[in-house]
Amino acid sequence: MSKKILVWFRNDLRLHDNEMLVEAIAKADEILPVYVFDPRHFENSRYHTIKTGSTRAQFLIESVESIRQSFQKLGGDILIAQGKPEELLPALVAQYEISEVYHHREVASEETAVSTGVEDLLWKQKVNLKHFIGHTLYNKEDLPFPIKDIPDVFAQFKKKTERDAIVKPCFLTPEKINFVSVEDWGALPKLSNLIINEELQGLTENSEFKGGEQEAFKHLHDFLHAGEDMALSNASLKKNEVVSKLSAWLALGCLSPREVYWKMKEAEANYGLKPYFNQIVLGLLWRDYYRFMFKKYRNTFFKPAGFAANLQALPQVDNDLLQAWKNGNTGQPLVDAMIYELNTTGYINNAARQLVATYLVYELGLSWVMGAAYFEEKLIDYNPASNWGNWANIAGVGNDQRLTNSFNFEKLLKIVDPKGLYSQPVRA
Repeated sequence: MSKKILVWFRNDLRLHDNEMLVEAIAKADEILPVYVFDPRHFENSRYHTIKTGSTRAQFLIESVESIRQSFQKLGGDILIAQGKPEELLPALVAQYEISEVYHHREVASEETAVSTGVEDLLWKQKVNLKHFIGHTLYNKEDLPFPIKDIPDVFAQFKKKTERDAIVKPCFLTPEKINFVSVEDWGALPKLSNLIINEELQGLTENSEFKGGEQEAFKHLHDFLHAGEDMALSNASLKKNEVVSKLSAWLALGCLSPREVYWKMKEAEANYGLKPYFNQIVLGLLWRDYYRFMFKKYRNTFFKPAGFAANLQALPQVDNDLLQAWKNGNTGQPLVDAMIYELNTTGYINNAARQLVATYLVYELGLSWVMGAAYFEEKLIDYNPASNWGNWANIAGVGNDQRLTNSFNFEKLLKIVDPKGLYSQPVRA
């Protein structure tokens, strides 16, 4: 009997640099790619938000459609289903006589709980769920310290990692795949089928951010091979703002961090070291740092008190001040402009995120978790570790206590828009 492996895609929607996929192809006679739209990802949260808003959901649909097209070009497809993975995957294993299931490991509690549920049920079928790691620039096993000893201070993590760890080469993109024979591969859900708690009328097409691996390649190429005008613009970007322009594709795994790193190295060899190349690596390191911090501390980042001892957490209420902040009607022009941009595009840069978060926490005096949950709904590049880790640090309850009280709204205002040039888009 032929060996069949089910490849469960989650936040790894790509063919390039995908160890899970490469190994499945090598070890199986046939593979069955699967993506499950989990309805729990689109429900209301306890923070008066939707877990996944319409703009983010649309980007996800586009990304799944893109990998479907890539598999179709290779003579196959990806099976698309709606439901709970822990219910659907064991049924697929039985239906298609699957020998093993492969997936990428996640670090946040809700995602890992789903993995555990799937693993427990597969175990009863005597089928193994094999875990892979493919979301970071540096592999966990290649770090110069075990997870429990990773420095809490980012600067120390960066210094030791860059000095003592290596970035591995990318896995090759498969050119041939043998697929399990499937009669009905399933249809992509429409946005209106996923989003039932949000008004979809007036949703405009996101011209700058379109989901999928091919779009990710295009944006990465354009960024690294930009003309002189763009290069000068890129050189002026601050902190990890550079990589945030690629962050939506990184978040869903349409783009591998190692692919970004090695393509940057190729561009460096061709054009010399550009000022913004170092910023790319910095942004990727921040992503790694927060993911490893989640691995180290688990659910602490979701708690309102975070790492601050004896902190009296603010009530998590959906009041008029919070609604004004969400709607971009605070009366603070720059904050309102940035929130408007977030609401309409699903994206604002890193400096803008810090500014609007600082305003919510220190000027409005509201609970930071309410802002973090709103970002979860809206951001097309949302990932739990970076989002909740950043918010906790801004609120002074993160694991790096050196950052406590280091965020000041007036100071940030002068840094972000010193000449008051940031103008709010004209509202329709």
